[in-house]
Amino acid sequence: MWKKKRTELKAEAFTVRASMENAVVEPPAKTDVFQEQAYRPTAFRKHYDRRDLPIALDYGGRPNSIKWQVDIERIDYHHYLPLFFEGLRETAYPYETLACQGAYDMLDHGGQKILPVIPLLVQPIREALNTRNHRVVCTMLKVLQRLVMSADGAGEALVPYYRNILPMFNILKDKKSLNSEKGDNIGHLVGETLKVMEQQGGQDAFIHIKYMIPTYQSCIRN
Repeated sequence: MWKKKRTELKAEAFTVRASMENAVVEPPAKTDVFQEQAYRPTAFRKHYDRRDLPIALDYGGRPNSIKWQVDIERIDYHHYLPLFFEGLRETAYPYETLACQGAYDMLDHGGQKILPVIPLLVQPIREALNTRNHRVVCTMLKVLQRLVMSADGAGEALVPYYRNILPMFNILKDKKSLNSEKGDNIGHLVGETLKVMEQQGGQDAFIHIKYMIPTYQSCIRN
């Protein structure tokens, strides 16, 4: 007996059409939360190209070292520290080297001058993490650890901004891939950084981390 061929009906998942007898549910579009994001040129690069930054590569020193052309303890931290943190998104030479070592140097010498600048660092921290670039993310995580340990109260001063910077931690915390150049495991670095942030963030740090990352387990509390 001749049977009429049934017409298939394409439908998206979780719709009324998907429940129809002749529906063929199409798979959802692929998304990749780990896909690297393009970023615009940084102000750090523009300032360096215009020779507006008081630093230069130290070709006579150890590899990747820089030299300051002014007394680092006298520079304007409100102006320069956010600029160097923005430069941490750079992956090209010499900008990456200058921004990274410059940020470390300023954190090592800034002391209490760092505290009032922390609100200005939140946006460049967030932008660096949001690039999803393994190299950039690993660099920023290491700098974050240095930041919260750079001065008394620095860790506590960052706590109110956890909701701005921890969403990307939640995405990357289980990622096991390595930074091919330095062998850094992103997931391990995320966990390590969260522990340092809790240890240095005072009594409110854990509850703020737990709110943003429900699976986080305290490294301090029993």
